[in-house]
Amino acid sequence: MKRELKASVDIHASPEDVWQVLMDFPGYLEWSKFLLSIEGPAVPGSYLRVRLGNADDQFKVYKPMVLQVTRLRSLRWLANFWVPGLLDWEHGFQLEYLFDGGTRLRQTAIFGGFLAPWVWRRLEPTASEGIAAFNYALKRRVESRV
Repeated sequence: MKRELKASVDIHASPEDVWQVLMDFPGYLEWSKFLLSIEGPAVPGSYLRVRLGNADDQFKVYKPMVLQVTRLRSLRWLANFWVPGLLDWEHGFQLEYLFDGGTRLRQTAIFGGFLAPWVWRRLEPTASEGIAAFNYALKRRVESRV
């Protein structure tokens, strides 16, 4: 059974402005406390090195495969913990143009695999809090630059 987290935020900036900050992986160190850094090319089939942090100042490193990159629209990757099918994590960002000229950022995390039901209680609070914090930090970053 898959478990899903979703969070969205409206940003008073164009999708181009949001995309620029979202794809500026080295810049994450300046403003994000959840996704601390991302290294590697955002090209489908390639692997990234993603460093996630939490409130305890601990971090974990994952090496997800990029599934999709659609300029100004979406970025998705898939990480497998230990081996595929044991605990999988698909993470995605979607940008939607708003009629007022702004952008809605939707972030999702889908957890699946054999261990997902057993580790969900431990993962959900931290992941949910981190995703929401990232969205609002991205909003602040983008809006401060526009």
